Amino acid sequence: MDSNDILDDKDNGPEVQINFPSSVMSRIEEMMGGTEQFDSAEFDAVAYINRVFPTEQSLSGVESAAARCEFHLAGVEHDIRRLVRAQAEQRDAGQHALLEAQRCIAELALQVADINKKAERSESMVREITLEIKQLDCAKSNLTAAITALNHLHMLVGGVSALRTMTASRQYKEIVLPMQAIMEVLQHFECYREIRELSALRDQVTAIRRQLAAQILADFKEAFTAGSKATIPQRTLAEACGVLDILEKKVKDDLLHWFIDVQLQEYQHLFSAEQESAWISHVERRYAWLKRHLLAFEEGLAQLFPHSWQLSERITLSFCKITRSELSKLMAARRNEVDVKLLLYAIQKTYNFELLLHKRFTGTDLSAESGDGDKQAAFDADNKDSPVSGSAPSSRSSWVGQIGSCFEPYLSLYVSSLDANLADLMERFIQDSKAPPSGDPGAAGAGAVISSCADLFLFYKKCLVQCASLTTGEPMLELSGVFQKYLRVYASAVLQGCLPRAAPGPLPVTSLVTNLHTLLRDDAASDARNTRYTKQEISKITSVITTAEYCLETTIHLEQKLKEKVSPGLADKIDMTPEQDLFHKIISNCIQMLVQDLEMACEPALQAMTKISWLHFDNVGDQSSYVTQIIMHLKNTVPNLRDNLSSSRKYFTQFCIRFANSFIPKFIQNIYKCKPISTVGSEQLLLDTHMLKTALLELPSIGSEVRRPAPATYTKVVIKLMTKAEMILKLVMAPLDGNLEGFVGQFVQLLPECTVTEFHRVLDMKGAKLSKAQQSSLDAFFKQTCKNVNSDAGK
Repeated sequence: MDSNDILDDKDNGPEVQINFPSSVMSRIEEMMGGTEQFDSAEFDAVAYINRVFPTEQSLSGVESAAARCEFHLAGVEHDIRRLVRAQAEQRDAGQHALLEAQRCIAELALQVADINKKAERSESMVREITLEIKQLDCAKSNLTAAITALNHLHMLVGGVSALRTMTASRQYKEIVLPMQAIMEVLQHFECYREIRELSALRDQVTAIRRQLAAQILADFKEAFTAGSKATIPQRTLAEACGVLDILEKKVKDDLLHWFIDVQLQEYQHLFSAEQESAWISHVERRYAWLKRHLLAFEEGLAQLFPHSWQLSERITLSFCKITRSELSKLMAARRNEVDVKLLLYAIQKTYNFELLLHKRFTGTDLSAESGDGDKQAAFDADNKDSPVSGSAPSSRSSWVGQIGSCFEPYLSLYVSSLDANLADLMERFIQDSKAPPSGDPGAAGAGAVISSCADLFLFYKKCLVQCASLTTGEPMLELSGVFQKYLRVYASAVLQGCLPRAAPGPLPVTSLVTNLHTLLRDDAASDARNTRYTKQEISKITSVITTAEYCLETTIHLEQKLKEKVSPGLADKIDMTPEQDLFHKIISNCIQMLVQDLEMACEPALQAMTKISWLHFDNVGDQSSYVTQIIMHLKNTVPNLRDNLSSSRKYFTQFCIRFANSFIPKFIQNIYKCKPISTVGSEQLLLDTHMLKTALLELPSIGSEVRRPAPATYTKVVIKLMTKAEMILKLVMAPLDGNLEGFVGQFVQLLPECTVTEFHRVLDMKGAKLSKAQQSSLDAFFKQTCKNVNSDAGK
């Protein structure tokens, strides 16, 4: 192959450009010995020769160098020719593979087209074959339906004739299955109602069913009214019951209604309204009659009826309805003869009977038929205290309340009797509260709960359980009102009456609400007495606190229990919040009495503080005697109160907070009275204030062997108020030096919530002599400074 062929092949072949990474190219150049200079556009052959042959002696190696270059050039040309041939061979192979692939694709397309044609021919053949099969299948379905319809029609025609014959001969047992089959056939022919012959057959079946219903009802009436002359055997009646089950429900209901009326005719005659035994005092005789009748019925006639008819339950339910209605009419007509004892006797006997029915007919729910499904059996675990004998049903029963609901309109008599009993009980409580305390440590002394309180709520519990066992309706609301009434009476007549010299004696209930605010005024105690309470009187007051707390908590539980027992629709009408507020006010009043008593003890010491000549103090010593006297009163009073209120720590804390809120402002007012005062006197008074502050911070645990931190709320109150007293004294000690504006700024900074009056008092304590103009200017500057400070604080 000459060079021209090589060039032609090179020109015709694809141009391939290979790009190597820079690291590979640098390595190739290194191995080539720097041949990149021959490729450079700036290659200088002369300079290169001069560099290779720098001297004349080096020219002796020209031939060998040229030979090496020619050898290298021949090797390069050989490689080029080899690569060009390989490239040409690869191109020919690729073109041949491409032509082969195109040929295969063409063959595949021909095969797919041929397959599609064969599939279309096969589908056409299948349609031709199945068309005849579908026609045959449709014909078969129509023929089957026709044969079935004809069979059903034949069965219907023959069955109607057979039913007519069996009805006439009273073959009730043989009627059941054919009748069921005929009804199913008629259901099958429901879509052929427009066919006259079928409508005629349907009318015949309907007539036969009506004839059966009338005939069976007549047979039962003949059997139970003709007595010994009856010709219908009991076996025929029992078989007739099976026919009634496949007839309309109304037919069976009519028969049962008539039969139950027959069974209860004797009962209605024996206990008619004109009979003495009908009165509620003989209510137990009614229930005894039913027991005897049910025993006789279940031994004899019950065998005639299917067990699923529940004849005993139905008779009992009708008995309950009749009894409830008759008793309601009787009690309405003879209302004046109904008293509480008689009513409770009838209710108890009735409940016992209903409970017996619940046990006898366990699993039977006739609430839908009774129409009293909304009556709730108000029994739960608390009924262990109920006077009604027997145990309560474990779940809601449709029997409990079937008869007893007739007594509900008269339960107001029961509630009235409870009202009278509570009135007597309350009178005994009042007399006991007026009696001198006994030496019994368990009596209402030393902060113990008054025993009458527990007796009251125990009586409440028994009344609630008993009333809930009788009803969950309106009488429960009446009972709630009675409870509220005597809670108010107990609060005013018993608890308020126990307070020493705090209020008048027990008020009548009618004037209680009107005079309640008078009884509970915060200053009632201080207005009624001029001396301190004795230790025994303190014990009474703390006993009232603990008792009122017990009443408050129990009243909350009582309200919850009432809402649980009463019907859901009436629960929102029960509200004992006023009574709870009343006990809250009694507790608040008692705490205020204790606070005023301790304040009265400290009053002489505060007066002694104002009589000290603070202007002539020479040096600061120990705490003053008035502080010692105040701390002594605190130690003598607070430990006893803390022991008495050990079971009511929160109210002892309230006492401490109230005392701090009341005593410290009085102490500050007495500080203002200590004028004029010198700097040394101010220092002494500041020392006294700090000692008093320390004693007040320890007030909750003062005199106690066990040191516990004071409540944070109380500590916060003491620190805030006593800090104000300390700031006042520091301002009194601050020099004026003619810089009144600076003193005003310091005053507002230390006492940001102060008033102009307090500012004037501090100036009086300092003995500042100001003219009216200076005073007016200083007041205006004071107000403006307070305004600026408050606006900055708001931002």
